[in-house]
Amino acid sequence: MISADLKIILPEILLSLYAMGGLLLAVYTGKDKLAGLLTYATAAAMAVLALWIATAGAGNRTAFDGMFNDDGFARFAKVTILLSAAAILVMSQDYMARRGFLRFEYPMLVSLATVGMMMMVSAGDLMALYMGLELQSLALYVVASLRRDSAKSTEAGVKYFVLGALSSGLLLYGASLVYGFAGTTAFSGIIEAAGEGRASLGLLFGLVFVISGLAFKVSAVPFHMWTPDVYEGAPTPITAFFATAPKMAAMGLFARVLHDAFGGVTADWIQVIALLSVLSMFLGSIAAIGQTNIKRLMAYSSIAHMGYALMGLAAGTVFGVQAVLIYMAIYITMNIGTFAFIMSMEKDGQPVTDIKSLNLYARAEPGKALAMLVLLFSLAGVPPLVGFFGKLYVLRAAYEAGLAWLAIAGVIASVIGAFYYLRIVFYMYFGEEGEALDKGRSPVLWGALMVSAAIIGLAWLPGLNLLGVESAAAAAAATLVN
Repeated sequence: MISADLKIILPEILLSLYAMGGLLLAVYTGKDKLAGLLTYATAAAMAVLALWIATAGAGNRTAFDGMFNDDGFARFAKVTILLSAAAILVMSQDYMARRGFLRFEYPMLVSLATVGMMMMVSAGDLMALYMGLELQSLALYVVASLRRDSAKSTEAGVKYFVLGALSSGLLLYGASLVYGFAGTTAFSGIIEAAGEGRASLGLLFGLVFVISGLAFKVSAVPFHMWTPDVYEGAPTPITAFFATAPKMAAMGLFARVLHDAFGGVTADWIQVIALLSVLSMFLGSIAAIGQTNIKRLMAYSSIAHMGYALMGLAAGTVFGVQAVLIYMAIYITMNIGTFAFIMSMEKDGQPVTDIKSLNLYARAEPGKALAMLVLLFSLAGVPPLVGFFGKLYVLRAAYEAGLAWLAIAGVIASVIGAFYYLRIVFYMYFGEEGEALDKGRSPVLWGALMVSAAIIGLAWLPGLNLLGVESAAAAAAATLVN
């Protein structure tokens, strides 16, 4: 039956073969001369794979004795991951080429990281989980330090690697405890061993360590310490990548582990996830207030938004998973547009990250300023923009699951967090007179910003119905939570 298994994992196989073939091609034909072409080709390949997966049909299939799941939940996450990775590749090509650090390894490493992410959201076994997680992580450690002539980029890669190794140790220790007490690494066996209601003390210890390892990957407090430094130090296109596809993969894996392996003992993990959620929301919202570097600000914003997403996961229900998927799809769209704007911030051809450099930006670039305003208002959760509906879904999921206190905390954190988004808007429209930034010269970045702002600004209209994301997320959630 190996042929049937290989057919199920064909998208992952094809992307892996493409990455390895691209590495060989570049090595034997002049290395970085093909970097631009490979970047666009990789983005096109990912878009085609996303279309293939989205139209492949319904149904739940497993491969390799349940180690790999191909269900609606995995397909939703994979389409989101592939499309966001493709968008970031297209956005980053010109930016990196103009600054002389576009390497042929970049699109290939992103491809391999994406294969790992696809494996993560389809994992049905602790070993498959770890294999996908480490494939993603090892590739991301390298791309974080891709700019070898930058001390900050190198520092970002080292910090990410050291702290990532710590999180992997926590995850492996938890997995070993789970295996020891369940007698199996398969999620289907673990959920049987855990039983209904309350799990054994040994399994609970294992679960806590696994949650700790996964919380690192989604930048949840108190495992967030790597995020601001890595976001600031990595090249901006790499930071944009960190803020999109890997977050979806990690959150998808989080949901997969909790519901597939520990779905019978939701009472044992709901309070843990709720605690991570409330800590992340408040630390992200409060710590971002004092930031002047827009990349560090977006790092703390990411921590807060992962807290909101975890609120939906803490509900432990089908609707909670649906809310998480909707929230992540909206969050990724907002981040793509926001980082397109950040990449276009230049002064005398050099990148600028100080938010005060945006003083009276609306006078020089009214269209881009308006698009950024839409994205910032949406990140803050201002109605009727789509970001508001994302938060509404997770708040409703928490409230309906009996976590009214968590929903109230989410509203308070959202109000606090609105300050630093509105401060950027204030600078753009009412700031002090100063030296203006260069006018954007990348049509790709302009297009990404405008398309993201248009989606965020209009997708709430009744006729558009969140562009079908709501119904697709509901179907995906129903396949995960039985």
